[in-house]
Amino acid sequence: MSELVTGEAVALELRPARLPSRALAVLLDLGVAVVAYIVLTIALVAATASLDDAAQIAVSIACFVLVLVGGPIAVETLSHGRSLGKMACGLRVVRDDGGPIRFRHALVRGGIGVVEILMTFGVVACIASLVSARGRRLGDVFAGTLVVRERVPFARTGFLPPPPPWLAGRFSQLDLSAVPDGLWLAVRQYLTRMQQLDPQVGWAMAERLASDLADRTGAPIPQGIPPAAFLAAVMQERQAREVRRAYANGSAAGGSAAGSSAVGAPGSYEPPAWSPTVAQNVPVPPVSRRVDGASGVAEADGSAESEASTGFAPPA
Repeated sequence: MSELVTGEAVALELRPARLPSRALAVLLDLGVAVVAYIVLTIALVAATASLDDAAQIAVSIACFVLVLVGGPIAVETLSHGRSLGKMACGLRVVRDDGGPIRFRHALVRGGIGVVEILMTFGVVACIASLVSARGRRLGDVFAGTLVVRERVPFARTGFLPPPPPWLAGRFSQLDLSAVPDGLWLAVRQYLTRMQQLDPQVGWAMAERLASDLADRTGAPIPQGIPPAAFLAAVMQERQAREVRRAYANGSAAGGSAAGSSAVGAPGSYEPPAWSPTVAQNVPVPPVSRRVDGASGVAEADGSAESEASTGFAPPA
């Protein structure tokens, strides 16, 4: 990830293109250009058969410059940095400040590209891209441009598991104002991926995050609650407060717009009371029963089944 600063002092986070994707885009562009050059050369040879050798050589040089040099410059200028190869690979050429390129940028890139790509078979461009921190070749350095990735892989947000039902609303009195956003993000990432972690490693991470969260809130972790369940319950409490705050802001905005309209008047809407139990809406797992062989008395084993079903049970 590369952070660029625009002229308005706005930081942009862009993903510079890697050398393999850039090389593939250049090969596609060269392939298209070579095919167009061959077709145009055959047509010009047939059209200039009556000319002398010097005229035919001049026409061939002009065709080479027009197709292999002028063609990429014109395409990048008209498409604002997206040639055919870059479109296929999901790349785009942008300025150093993140804006679209102009003719002068494409001209400098194309002119230097003749030397570092065509004449040296791409060796100079590869070396420059490997040395540069943002993968820029010499044409990008002199033109003040950067090749970035347009199609960033979409990261699926993992499912955030709910806490056990018996923890719903238990941490409603916690002070969450001192918890930083970075810790909330770490807790959320752990909860969405804890099923993919090794049980021992995941348990150690949960203990560390729960300890940090308890230090920030000023309340110790209650005895008998697994750290992962504690994290899930506190995260649910935070989400419930955000929803209540959003409803309160919406109600205040609606009240100011409606003026002094009476509550319950036709057309008015009052949001329902929010409670973490209703928000969670997780069915209570069925209570399993086992029979003691000695006494024949059935005993409920609901708490153990609840922990097993939510994935917050301690590792074996």
